[in-house]
Amino acid sequence: MSLQQTLGTAARSEYLRRYLENLALLERLHRLMLDLIKDEFERLGVVNVNPVQALLLFNIGENEVTAGELKSRGYYQGSNVSYNLKKLVEQGYMHHQRCPVDRRAVRVRLTPRGIAVRDRVGALFERHAGELQAEGMIDFDALDGIARSLRRIERFWGEQIRYIY
Repeated sequence: MSLQQTLGTAARSEYLRRYLENLALLERLHRLMLDLIKDEFERLGVVNVNPVQALLLFNIGENEVTAGELKSRGYYQGSNVSYNLKKLVEQGYMHHQRCPVDRRAVRVRLTPRGIAVRDRVGALFERHAGELQAEGMIDFDALDGIARSLRRIERFWGEQIRYIY
């Protein structure tokens, strides 16, 4: 093997190592974000909504969506969306109504109680963003660069899924 091939193999190996490190970091960050929400809600005495449900309420925001749109719009990443929607409706965090055009589809939107949860999660994120900015931990350009890179990975993965079938 030539020196150039050896260097190419080493570079590919290092790229793979960094790629896997970033994937693990993304996974840890998502779990940590859910833990932050859980911790905040425990501090506030909110015990009947879990962090996944609170994040779902935050992501829906002012929109009215069908259950199918939740995943396609990126509002929900879990596999048990029906369970969480059912629980949120039962607990009064969401309204649900059959779609007049397609009676099989159910449209959901937040109730005032759901809006309160959404606002609490928003306040948490706003506080964290303010602290990160005030401490100079991540500047605007770095945030933009991270978002651009993550969008490229999202696009790449989405294309890979389409090509499977």
